Amino acid sequence: MHQKDPLWMTIVIYAVLFIFVAFSIYPVLRVVTVSLRPGDQLHSRSLALIPDNATLTSYVTLFTKTDFLRWLTNSSIVSLFVTLLGVTLASTAGYAISRFSFPGRRAAMISLITTQMFPATMLLLPMFLLLRTLHLWNTFGGLVIIYSATALPFCIWTMKGYYDTIPSSLEEAAAIDGCGPFRAFHKVVLPLALPALVITALFSFMAAWSEYLVAAVVLSDKRLYTLPLGLKQFQSNFSTEWGLYSAGALLVAVPVMVLFLSLSKWLVGGLTLGSVKG
Repeated sequence: MHQKDPLWMTIVIYAVLFIFVAFSIYPVLRVVTVSLRPGDQLHSRSLALIPDNATLTSYVTLFTKTDFLRWLTNSSIVSLFVTLLGVTLASTAGYAISRFSFPGRRAAMISLITTQMFPATMLLLPMFLLLRTLHLWNTFGGLVIIYSATALPFCIWTMKGYYDTIPSSLEEAAAIDGCGPFRAFHKVVLPLALPALVITALFSFMAAWSEYLVAAVVLSDKRLYTLPLGLKQFQSNFSTEWGLYSAGALLVAVPVMVLFLSLSKWLVGGLTLGSVKG
């Protein structure tokens, strides 16, 4: 019979967790503070969360005197297409690898997981040359291709692992009832794989939303800048507009936070059940 942990151990555990939470939250709170400071107090050493003479000027300026809305629109377009492409390809490719036996299946699985060993920076040169050849450099299409290519291996493995937990007898029963392979996949398997689809969508979205390095290489037209590239404009060799930088950084984080909170009930199931079988 499991014994209840002593009180002192519970206190220690909560104390350690509190310390880690404090270390995680403190930098975010400092960014909030800087974004609320007046322009003449950006370099203040005050530790107050709400600074003296707090103002929303940085947020107003961000929306009225910069191209923040254009950067937001560009990032939304790219992230949306990457998410749709990632979910579509990962759900179908993962299903094929999970359910069918074909020559090269094991080699394909190993190749997919091997690509995760290399950082995206190693692929920048070949990707750049490929996009130049295809006349997709400095376009949203080229950016979507690179983001999707780097996110798909993990997404395919996640979907494949989750499909392995779904009994194939369900599809056999659907076939007996007159469903073809595609209809059985669409009507039976996909609804059951919703947690894994949520993980795939979230990972694909995050791979595109806040990425900077690849976007800096692919995009040179300022009209196409995404949020990370746009916020970089507030930093120069001689000065940095910390108020605008902080306000923009907080606003960039809001969509991801909202997604995590709204999809949290599917996240645990999608990450754990998909790793039961390999």
